[in-house]
Amino acid sequence: MTPPVCTLASTPTPYPSFSAYVRTRGTVLMRTARSLTANPCDAEDLLQTALAKTYVAWDRIEDHRALDGYVRRTLVNTRTSQWRKRKVDEFVCDELPETEGPPSSDPAEAQALRDAMWRAVTRLPDRQRAMVVLRYYEDLSEVQTAELLGVSVGTVKSAVSRALGKLREDPELTLVR
Repeated sequence: MTPPVCTLASTPTPYPSFSAYVRTRGTVLMRTARSLTANPCDAEDLLQTALAKTYVAWDRIEDHRALDGYVRRTLVNTRTSQWRKRKVDEFVCDELPETEGPPSSDPAEAQALRDAMWRAVTRLPDRQRAMVVLRYYEDLSEVQTAELLGVSVGTVKSAVSRALGKLREDPELTLVR
């Protein structure tokens, strides 16, 4: 007669590998993630993040029978962190920001408009053209433009104003409006 074998030592863990756990419990965990977010894509990202954290800690988790609880706690903690971060990054404003304009349905038309604008800018006097290019194409401030050209801020303001007036009245650009 053989001696009894200790069943505790020979009992395999319910999930021999991380992959087996994810294959077995993925659907249930996705349902949990989906209940924490309003967007299915966000739920997938949330679950992926939680599973990545679980994978890193896989060898440190002592009781693999309690993995669902561990992953659920990770899901909730990750979602809470995302919520807190998003709360700081987003804020309500009274006015909507300006849009870039209606999207052009034809890329050729958009390119034609850019070409017409550039031709109109090149017809400006040299000094006005330099100021318009620095202000609007290089996105420099009036002060930066004035320093770069060695003129006063008032000179930049008046020259740019006159240049914009000429552009508004350019015959090639009036057809676009």
